[in-house]
Amino acid sequence: MYHLLIVDDDKINLTAARSALSDTYKITAVTSGEQGLRFLQKNTCDLILLDINMPEMNGFEVMARIRENPSLSAIPIIFLTADNDPEIESRCLKEGAMDFISKPFVPNVILSRISRTLELEALRRNLEGELEARTGHIKHIQEMMVIGMATMVESRDLSTGGHIKRTSTIVKIFAERLLAERIDLPKSFLDMVVRAAPMHDLGKIAVDDRVLRKQAKFTPEEYNEMKKHSAEGTRIVRQILEGVEEADFIDIAANVAHYHHEKWDGSGYPDGLSGEKIPVEARIMALADVFDALVSKRCYKDSFSFEKAFSIIEDSIGSHFDPGLGKLFLKCRPELELFYSSTVNASEN
Repeated sequence: MYHLLIVDDDKINLTAARSALSDTYKITAVTSGEQGLRFLQKNTCDLILLDINMPEMNGFEVMARIRENPSLSAIPIIFLTADNDPEIESRCLKEGAMDFISKPFVPNVILSRISRTLELEALRRNLEGELEARTGHIKHIQEMMVIGMATMVESRDLSTGGHIKRTSTIVKIFAERLLAERIDLPKSFLDMVVRAAPMHDLGKIAVDDRVLRKQAKFTPEEYNEMKKHSAEGTRIVRQILEGVEEADFIDIAANVAHYHHEKWDGSGYPDGLSGEKIPVEARIMALADVFDALVSKRCYKDSFSFEKAFSIIEDSIGSHFDPGLGKLFLKCRPELELFYSSTVNASEN
């Protein structure tokens, strides 16, 4: 049964409304806007019938207070008033009311208006739910395509198998730590960094196979060729995401690709940025990228132990890595060791 809140300072109107509606709906009736707001602090309802002309706080003021609260803002509101001024009706609709009912109201009319409003609200919610589901499905497909592309690029690089998935998990683990300890990095931002992580090496698609597939240490010329992947990465990321993702996410993903090889002391590439000039999302990615490289076997080195890897990370704080982020990354050691241990066990089984 739908629950209606009626706010009207006239007790005769409240009695008439109860008589007309109580057989069809659950009714809560209050005689002032303040009482209505207090009720909504601890309760909710499906629709509000709101008188306009009330002492102390009129209906427009009450509606404005309701709309300020995100958890209440979607509740449909129908205004009740004895004022037949067309400008009042226009203002009601302009300020977001779903309907306008003149008093004294006719029972059949108010029942019909409420029923229609509730039906429209149910339709809106269904459409909103379908849109969210479709949007989520489209984003999931897009993310799978990006991960597939990143994996395809990685398959050309014979020395970094599984790097994309591992670094993505590292970033997720690190983001959980940052969410708990860095109030300046909101969840919405960290969620986008996690989503962007698989794209950090997309630029390698532009690197020649003779370099990318080389099973030995690079010459200086080959290393310069490899370094082009960061700038190429941001170009490719923007081409893939433009028009299908929000601008904030595109910027974060492009920054992750472009700047994850920059170093805190300015000795990194491609632009030699230093300190906080390096986007924070790239500073986060740099820690994940280097850590995986340390604990993974490469053509030019064996995998390092966790002890050695974390020691290298710690020694590089303030030179390679952001001091604040680096110290928090070290706190992730238990979760990272557990992740890598389970990954090794899974690959062996």
